[in-house]
Amino acid sequence: MGSASFSSAADLQSTLLAGEPNGPSIKTAIPGPKAKAVADNLGEVFDTRALNMLADYRKSHGNYIVDPDGNTLLDVYAQIASIPVGYNNPALLAAAKSDDMLQALINRPALGNFPSVEWATILRTGILKAAPPGLNQVFTALAGSDANETAYKAAFMWRRQKERGGPSVEFTEAEMDTCMTNAGPGAPNLSILSFKSAFHGRLFGSLSTTRSKPIHKLDIPAFDWPRATFPELKYPLEEHAEENAKAEADSLAEVEDLILNFHAPPAAVVVEPIQSEGGDNHASPAFFRGLREITRKHGVLFIVDEVQTGVGATGKFWAHEHWDLPFPPDMVTFSKKAQTAGYYFSDPELRPNKPYRQFNTWMGDPARAIIARAIIEYIENNDLVAQTARVGDYLYGKFETLAAKYPGQFANLRGKGQGTFIAFDNPKRDEFLLKAKTFGVNIGGSGANAVRLRPMLIFQEKHADILIEALENTVKAL
Repeated sequence: MGSASFSSAADLQSTLLAGEPNGPSIKTAIPGPKAKAVADNLGEVFDTRALNMLADYRKSHGNYIVDPDGNTLLDVYAQIASIPVGYNNPALLAAAKSDDMLQALINRPALGNFPSVEWATILRTGILKAAPPGLNQVFTALAGSDANETAYKAAFMWRRQKERGGPSVEFTEAEMDTCMTNAGPGAPNLSILSFKSAFHGRLFGSLSTTRSKPIHKLDIPAFDWPRATFPELKYPLEEHAEENAKAEADSLAEVEDLILNFHAPPAAVVVEPIQSEGGDNHASPAFFRGLREITRKHGVLFIVDEVQTGVGATGKFWAHEHWDLPFPPDMVTFSKKAQTAGYYFSDPELRPNKPYRQFNTWMGDPARAIIARAIIEYIENNDLVAQTARVGDYLYGKFETLAAKYPGQFANLRGKGQGTFIAFDNPKRDEFLLKAKTFGVNIGGSGANAVRLRPMLIFQEKHADILIEALENTVKAL
């Protein structure tokens, strides 16, 4: 995205939001007395058991989050990877105050039935402007789970339409009757293939493809759908090339076997470019090219879940651009940093053959699409994807130094060449995350032991230096 380049220290400074704090400032314990009082009040009407920290968003700015007690933390978790260009970004504030936004907020349309005269323009100048290479249409949705859920539905309808003989072939009476009883030809025996440790959401279909933690799935009825092994790479990569290549080959062989032999044939394979909630698990571009080859070979759709990896965090606007695919994915789902949601596609046959088959009241939200447009424009105008690639290389080098200095504390360092989408394992991970707050850093975890970095796209070298110093102090204090 964009063509601007930085040529001087002044240019580098220009992407920082005016008035951003110079660094963290810790005034009380976290939570402090004011935060505890607010949490107690909130707890009377809202479940706060998952509370990480309370925030005062009116005072938070740029890369920094502020709590009710005035503690200011460098935020490299960013609302679980969802803040793209900083708190209170002026470009987003301007979009929020626009007439387009006022109309979208007070006259929110049921998009499938009553889209506004501006809707096509909003899409073309925003969400579709950032479409992955080879994909030119979008189905908008409300959240990441919803995006995946509707992509799965599109895959099933596409598959059955082909089996039926094409979009012009009408449904049989038996199909229409039996679908109402959830059995028979109207409820086909099909599946979506996902991977061990994957996370694709918490709705019923998406949850059946989520395999990251039991707490996500316990007590919820699930579809009997196939699960393949995601390659478990060993680090450093250059020291385990042969083992890692075998792990990827074994995984691809398992995927092909499940496609051919699982009792509910997969209509699609869904995969994250980096398994985020499952522990920041990576695979090579060759592995993903192999997946694409297998899906095309067997007439199975290839869905890339870019809910967490998309919108610039890996040093490409879309993480799957790192793979150099000979053919684009069939669908790419998105949310989080886009601040809206949906899936991209290009094949006209992924539109169901009749209206109301892929439908709900809102079908997305024009207000969020307007914010997405402002985000995309800001990223493009400030060349933030290239900046994230550059800063990520700088930050990864700093982490390599820390890993050598503190053996075992920054283990299995991963994410080289993937922008700021960096992670490592720590033997005291949960303690590490809490202790980091005392040194002014809000950071998150994933999987069993991983510490994951999810900085905003406005994160720069100066922030990387602050982060590295704070994490070194964190390790020393454990």
